[in-house]
Amino acid sequence: MQQEYSIRALSEAEFKPLFAVHRDAAFDDTHGYAFQDALSHTEKEQLHALGQALGAPYKLYLGVFDAEDRFVGWSWGFQENASTYYMVNSAILAQHRRKGLYGLLLAHCITVLSDKGFQLIYSRHCATNNAVIIPKLKAGFIISKMEIDDRFGVLIHLHYYTNPARRKVMDYRCGQLKPDAHIKTLMKI
Repeated sequence: MQQEYSIRALSEAEFKPLFAVHRDAAFDDTHGYAFQDALSHTEKEQLHALGQALGAPYKLYLGVFDAEDRFVGWSWGFQENASTYYMVNSAILAQHRRKGLYGLLLAHCITVLSDKGFQLIYSRHCATNNAVIIPKLKAGFIISKMEIDDRFGVLIHLHYYTNPARRKVMDYRCGQLKPDAHIKTLMKI
């Protein structure tokens, strides 16, 4: 079944129109809002200027396409700093779910971003969004914190460390792991 689908990188110009058509359908049962709708014209201009000052961070836009080349899912995000990638939004359209596509998309993202050199990949999700949280936990993401956001409510942050030592240190920090020799050396304890 998964062979009937493909994942491919898209430019921002290719991605944005496809995303705009399908975003509302993918998230029709959520209770969020676009914070830009609450901004004045001046605030929007200031936000745009601040964004321009950031330069050109790495961005990744992936589309999932079915056998008839229809856009049925996506993932997109951007580089926050020299080591961190923020996976902003991913979805598979309802009629294509439960086929393992999200797991394939997630694995593809991890591979691309790890190969690029990112040390941390993170995402934020509504605390009850098990359809996304569970596959990410299975893929090696860990719950790193919670947030209350004005747009989306209670969010869970998931972190994926591409470096296994950092993942092990997180397990130690959370109390799940006693410090072994490697952690003791890293932590100078």
